[in-house]
Parts: sequence; C-alpha cells; structure tokens
Amino acid sequence: MKIIDAQQIADMDKPYRTALMNSISGYKPLNLLGTISSEGKPNLCIVSSVFHMGSNPPLLGMVIRPQRPHNDSLSNIKAVGQYTLSNVQADSYRNAHQTSASYPSGISEFNECGFTTHYHEGIKPPFVAESAIKIALERAEIIDITLNGTTIVIGRITNILVDDNVIQPDGSIDHVTAKTVAGSGLDSYLLPQLLERLTYAKPGTTPQTLNFDEK
Repeated sequence: MKIIDAQQIADMDKPYRTALMNSISGYKPLNLLGTISSEGKPNLCIVSSVFHMGSNPPLLGMVIRPQRPHNDSLSNIKAVGQYTLSNVQADSYRNAHQTSASYPSGISEFNECGFTTHYHEGIKPPFVAESAIKIALERAEIIDITLNGTTIVIGRITNILVDDNVIQPDGSIDHVTAKTVAGSGLDSYLLPQLLERLTYAKPGTTPQTLNFDEK
C-alpha cells in the first residue's frame, strides 16, 4: 500500500497534485451550467461539483472555482439570479469537455462547442437542448469560502424538464436511460451501469432488491 502524507502532497508537482486531488474522491456527476448576462449573452461550462442539499425545499449546491476575468458564470448568476443545469450525455461529452476552455468573456460556448440553446418561458438562461435532463434554479444563497477562494452557490429548483422515459414509477431519475456521463478527475469520462436498487435500510434487516411495489 502506498502511503502519502500531507507534506508529500504539498511537495508534489502542481499537475500531479491537481490530477490526484481531482480524482481521489471517485466518480462525480457532470452537468452543463447555463447562465446569461444582463445583456442577454449566454454562457455554458461543464461542472463536476453539483450536490444534493435537500428535497423540501428542493436545493442543489455547487462549488465554483475562484473567479477569473474570463469566467462569466458566477457573475451572471449574481446579476440575473437564475441558472440552468443540463446533463452531459454519452454522445456529446467531447463537446462538453470543450466548454472548459478559456474563451473570452462574452463568447457563447453554446456556439463554440456545438450545443443548441433551449429557452423556457419564465427562465432567462438557456438549457442545452440536446440534454435529456434539464434543471432550472434560482439563486438562494452564495457563500464565499475564504480557505481557498472558491464559492458555493445554493440554488432552489424551480423547473425540471426531462424526457418521458427518464423518470421511473417511484420518481427516481434513470440516468442509465438518460445516458448521463460521470467524470473522474479533469479529463476522464465514464458511463455508469446500474448494479441494483435496494430497499430502504432498517436496523436488523438485510436489504433486498427493490420492486416498485415495495415503498
């Protein structure tokens, strides 16, 4: 077993440390973050830091890296108060990866990376039209993390647009059918497969395969 301590991590070459730290926690959900400026210019970037925060109210958190002059996402969220998340799919992960490139401020990654904008009534920023799962959020809280300069954006889900075959009878999202891609590190893309769905865990019982009749 290889043992790496904090000092060894600190002494690593930056590219090696970045690759290690970005992949150490395993597979991560990938989404395309859609925003729009006050002037109506759309922006799109891939994010791997979205996490569930609660169901009632429905909240999602997201970590955004320290803002750079050419990064419009956070400033757009602050200015407009709305943003969208669209799932990354198997047939477009290369296009999604390209949205991480440092395009000049005001340049639309939708156009540059081959995605189509989809606008929905009452929601200013666009979704990715090609995605099977589309989530609209309104800004609920923004928390600046002084430790490393990142920002946590907490959003309240206002609308969900999904393909008909993606929601299962119990309300769960079938990401396998949606062809949702997961990520590892900064450059690895994977298609998850379902092992099994299990019944609700209770002390003294053995989880069983979940049937939709068993709630």
